[in-house]
Amino acid sequence: MTDAERSALWRQRLHEAEAGLTRYLVSRGDGLHLTDWFVLQSELFADLPEPDAPAVEWQRVFFRDQALMERFLVLRHGEEVLADWARSNAEVHREVEPDHGRGAADPIHRIARQAELYGSDYEFDDDAAPGQEHAALTITHCAIWDYREQARRSGVRLTLASPCTYCTEALSANIRAKGYRAAHRLTHGPTGHGCRWESTATAPAATATGATDPTATAETTAPTTTAEPAATTATDHPGES
Repeated sequence: MTDAERSALWRQRLHEAEAGLTRYLVSRGDGLHLTDWFVLQSELFADLPEPDAPAVEWQRVFFRDQALMERFLVLRHGEEVLADWARSNAEVHREVEPDHGRGAADPIHRIARQAELYGSDYEFDDDAAPGQEHAALTITHCAIWDYREQARRSGVRLTLASPCTYCTEALSANIRAKGYRAAHRLTHGPTGHGCRWESTATAPAATATGATDPTATAETTAPTTTAEPAATTATDHPGES
């Protein structure tokens, strides 16, 4: 991606996260303390770069804001609500992420673009090119972990125990929001932390009468291969998803 494309994706991801959080908090309807919410919003949109600023400036803002939003939710409602936030973000993602006509490959290419933002190493399946019915890629080295450990060493207070906690929820929700079945598996090997993602077209589910229900979908998540908690983009640190 060009630097301008990277900046645009950082901005889109920030929009998906903030609009998704607003949507989620409204849906709770449980007496949100508006003063706290206004303070958070002022922090989220403080010191925004110019639209044509280098991608690294928008990356900095995304990291900061992701951490602020995670902390806001976890302190008030607990870590378990991150999955609900991820699903709310995915509803925004459904509307703002363009369809490129590649079917199941579209959400996989979005994951690849996010991997590029962090400098992660990834590869598409060798067996078959990403296609309409099925697509997969493997992140062989997740650079989010590198950034997270650098932040920890510099004294940054991390909210979550693993960057996978939010990230896997967010990516799975995005794939489902686009109408595909998601599957993932965490890995940890000689190249460090990684993960494998699959997006599959959903087949109509059979009904009791033998007909099919075209609206039915399913998701399968493969077991993780490490002891790291497998949950979901967002991470213990700013914008690790």
